[in-house]
Amino acid sequence: MDESTILLKKDVIILLKQAKDSPRQTYNELLRKVLSLYLQMKKADEYDKFLHEIQKSKMREVWDNKYDEIWEKV
Repeated sequence: MDESTILLKKDVIILLKQAKDSPRQTYNELLRKVLSLYLQMKKADEYDKFLHEIQKSKMREVWDNKYDEIWEKV
């Protein structure tokens, strides 16, 4: 069998019960769904960080120029 026992605190069990989509949903199904969503969000966050990094140089070019500095002093 590919099953294991894990020890959870009672407050975590209460949260798991509240998060179920239906009373018949197993904790295994719920945890699989939650972890899948978490991993998708984690990937999306890494992608956002990557886009932010590659945009930095262009934003410096756009924002840090002498023309804008002249207007700041007017």
